[in-house]
Amino acid sequence: VAVVQYSDTAQTNFNLNRYGTKHDVLQAINSLTHKGGQPINIGSALQYVRDHAFTPEAGSRIRQGAPQILILLSGGRSADDVRNSVRELKEMGVTIVAIGSSDADTLELQTISHEPRYALSVADYGELPAVKQNLGKNRTQFMFFPAEKTVLTTNWYSKKRLTSTKRDIVFLIDGSDDVRSQFISIRKFIANLVQNLDLDQQRDQIAVVQYSNNAKMEFSLDAYSTKGDVLQHVARLQPKGGRPQYIGAALQFVKDNVFVPKAGARINEGASQVLFVLAGGRSRDSPRGPARALKRGGVVIFAIGSRLSSSAEMQAISDHAFSIPDFVNLTGIQQHVLRHLTAIESPKTLNKQAQNK
Repeated sequence: VAVVQYSDTAQTNFNLNRYGTKHDVLQAINSLTHKGGQPINIGSALQYVRDHAFTPEAGSRIRQGAPQILILLSGGRSADDVRNSVRELKEMGVTIVAIGSSDADTLELQTISHEPRYALSVADYGELPAVKQNLGKNRTQFMFFPAEKTVLTTNWYSKKRLTSTKRDIVFLIDGSDDVRSQFISIRKFIANLVQNLDLDQQRDQIAVVQYSNNAKMEFSLDAYSTKGDVLQHVARLQPKGGRPQYIGAALQFVKDNVFVPKAGARINEGASQVLFVLAGGRSRDSPRGPARALKRGGVVIFAIGSRLSSSAEMQAISDHAFSIPDFVNLTGIQQHVLRHLTAIESPKTLNKQAQNK
C-alpha cells in the first residue's frame, strides 16, 4: 500500500515498499496530516503517481504481474487536464477507481476511472464506509486485473455468448416528471439492448415497468415473443408522469407482479432473472428491503442513476451500479452493460456451484 496526497502539488506520504505489515501501514495512516493548498490539480497528481509510485524503485511489482490499483479520492473539479495522465496510467496497466464528493465532476470521474462502474459518488466523505463495503465484498462489481490484462475492447462480447442462456429481463424505468425531457434517451437505450438479444428464439424475454409515485406495468415478460413486437411497443412508450419517486414500492411491485410464473417468469426453467433500474432522482422510500428480497429470489440487479439520484442508494440495491450525468449519456455505458449481461449465469448453474463447494 502507498499513499499520496495532492492539491496544487502532490507529495508521497509513503511508498509501496515502505511498510511490510498491516500494523505499520495503519499507524502511518493514523499519523497522516492534511497537506493543504489549492487549486486541485488531479492531472499532475496522476502523472506524479505514474512517475513516482507505480515504479519498481518505489516497490511496484508490475513486472511480477501484480495488479496495479489506484483509488483516487476527489473533493472537487480538477483545475488541469486529466486525460493524458489517465491514458498513460491505463496503458501501463493501472486499474483506477475514482471516488468523488458532491463537489467533484461526475464526467471527470468517469473519464479517470477504469470504466463507468468504477466511478463512485458520495454526498460527502462520511458515506465512504458504504463505498468501502462494496469495494471489499462484491468481486463481481469491482474486478481488478493483472497489469497485462487490463486493456479491454468495447465490443469483445460475442453473439454466441449473448445468446447462450435464457434470460428474463425487466426494465424498471423512471417515468416521473423529472425525466420527461430525457425519456427518448431511455427508450433508445432499451431498444439498443433489445437489438442485441435473442427474443425470436425465446431465449430472452422482456418486460417494462414505469414508476414515479406508483408503478405501472407497460408489458409483462410473456406479452411478446418476437423482437419486432417488443421494439414497436418500446417505441410507443410515453412517460407516465407523477412525482416523487418511490423506488422501494416499485421494486416490490416488480417482485410481486413481474418476476412470477403467472407473468411469464421462467425461473423454474433455469432462466436468469435480470432487472435494470433506471433512476432519475432519490427515492422517497427505502429501496433496500425490496432489493434484498429480489436478490434472495435470484434476481441480478443493474442500477443506473443520473446525477440527481443517490449513488449510495444505487450501489446498495444493485449488483452492478452505473452513474451517469443524464440519461442522454446512456449510450456511453451500453457496451459495459452488455459485457456484464453476458457473464450472468443461470440460477441452476449457481445452485450446482454452491452444492459442489
